[in-house]
Amino acid sequence: MLFCLICTDKPNALELRLANRDAHLKYWGEAGCVKIGGPFTNDDASVMNGSMLVIDVADRATAEKLVENDPYNKAGLFAQTEVRAWKWLLGPKE
Repeated sequence: MLFCLICTDKPNALELRLANRDAHLKYWGEAGCVKIGGPFTNDDASVMNGSMLVIDVADRATAEKLVENDPYNKAGLFAQTEVRAWKWLLGPKE
């Protein structure tokens, strides 16, 4: 089942994001469930300020556990996280 993870950084948290970025990327790479993902940015793409991932997992509980254990979340980067069931409709799937 697909879930969209929408995570919003706390204000002025770029340094915290950068300090944990390698661990975050490794974690999701090893999870093996990411279909698409990347950071939200400001309008000129110069500052990252959140994350969006679409993951394919068995159920909501699995998705929520993955978010809970994300190194960014464990470091206290996120002001808010949202896990939403999602249906792929447009764009290439692979």
